[in-house]
Amino acid sequence: MAVFVIGDVQGCYAELRALLRRVRYVPDRDRLWFVGDLVNRGPDSLAVLRFVRALGEGAVSVLGNHDLHLLATAAGACRPRPGDTLAAVLHAPDREGLLDWLRRRPLLHHDAETGFTLLHAGLPPQWDLEQARDRAREVETVLASPEYRSFLAHLYGDGPARWSEALTGWDRLRFIVNAFTRLRFCTPDGTLLLDEKGPPEKAPPGALPWFRVPGRASAGLAVVCGHWSTLGRHREGGVWCLDSGCVWGGALTALRLDRSPVWCSLPCAGACRPGDE
Repeated sequence: MAVFVIGDVQGCYAELRALLRRVRYVPDRDRLWFVGDLVNRGPDSLAVLRFVRALGEGAVSVLGNHDLHLLATAAGACRPRPGDTLAAVLHAPDREGLLDWLRRRPLLHHDAETGFTLLHAGLPPQWDLEQARDRAREVETVLASPEYRSFLAHLYGDGPARWSEALTGWDRLRFIVNAFTRLRFCTPDGTLLLDEKGPPEKAPPGALPWFRVPGRASAGLAVVCGHWSTLGRHREGGVWCLDSGCVWGGALTALRLDRSPVWCSLPCAGACRPGDE
């Protein structure tokens, strides 16, 4: 059995199927992990959702910021954005089944057999694996509950910017979501810098990629993640970053985990260009 992790698909269904053919994925034998952002910006989010959902136990997908944006839009908690490509999902006859499946996806998946932890964006430096698991469960519990609409209505916002166990209510849940689904840079004391989206070499003074913060509690953890297309396919220490910008005309990347990790990337035509709204 092979275990393949797939980078940010963002509705690029044709590229996903082409990449799976390239790595010789066998559905009844192999497993797929997805780093989140299954949907949006690309041309066929509906097909991607249907495909991954139909894999059942053969796939694990964590939630990304675009997945949560779809849930919030469907719940009426926010308006569609000009660059969204979610209409086909929102008007699909199987919409409710797909959305119910999506909001029950985890924020974090840890696999003891491979030793890898799957998440979309990053971990604040204060959290080790057990703390991250506990924080993820807080949000997952609310999303799976009848209170999920209220949660989605309070989802958006950049604050609070720094973790404290004293955080409560929507502020606490919002920080957890921002860390797992939006984090790229933070300061050495763990303050999230959510406005910074460029590559590390263009970051302002004091802004560190989350995985470079000295003494971070998760330093010994093997992590696979996405979300950072301007970083691209990247390995640093135990962190493997898989967002190689398929939807922007970069590539869609798979990483095989069940043996010594091996990359495979498929060049993509791109559904949109930098600066598109």
